[in-house]
Amino acid sequence: MDPSKSALPDFYYFVFAAYEPLLCIIGFLGTLADPKSTHDGQAPWTMDVPPPDTLPRASLVTIIQLAHVCALMGVVNFFVLTAARKHLSANPALQEKLVFSLLCPLLMGDIMHLYLTLWSQGDHKWDVFNWSPMLWATVGIGFTLMVPRIFWHLGIGRYMDSRDSYRLKQTPLK
Repeated sequence: MDPSKSALPDFYYFVFAAYEPLLCIIGFLGTLADPKSTHDGQAPWTMDVPPPDTLPRASLVTIIQLAHVCALMGVVNFFVLTAARKHLSANPALQEKLVFSLLCPLLMGDIMHLYLTLWSQGDHKWDVFNWSPMLWATVGIGFTLMVPRIFWHLGIGRYMDSRDSYRLKQTPLK
């Protein structure tokens, strides 16, 4: 698909309709397989207050439900973006509006997620040499989604109606 004529060219479609859903589903399956590790890896534990040996049922349900919502968002991404790409390819301005409606709140979520992840580290948030593998993965993978979302909003490598609509109208039909 020609990036200059699509609000959702191949790169963005791959990142948001394939890579992100895959990450979300893998995270959900990992949580189902080992909810305690998922729970315990969310924030640092002090030596005087270690994580509980077994999770209370409320914590177990909360961590699994949170992972389920994440997986559900990934699946929603796939279906909405696939529909936008398939059914709105002839109308890139409308396609852009629909994709914006999905990616804008997700970008806000990316920013808040990064903030809360760092906030949860307390005074140790900038002690990057002692970050856990879970924290490194959370921040690193988060950036692999946030940066392309920012680029999409900036109109990099895609059709942007406010910039490209005049040029598209001037292109002769083949």
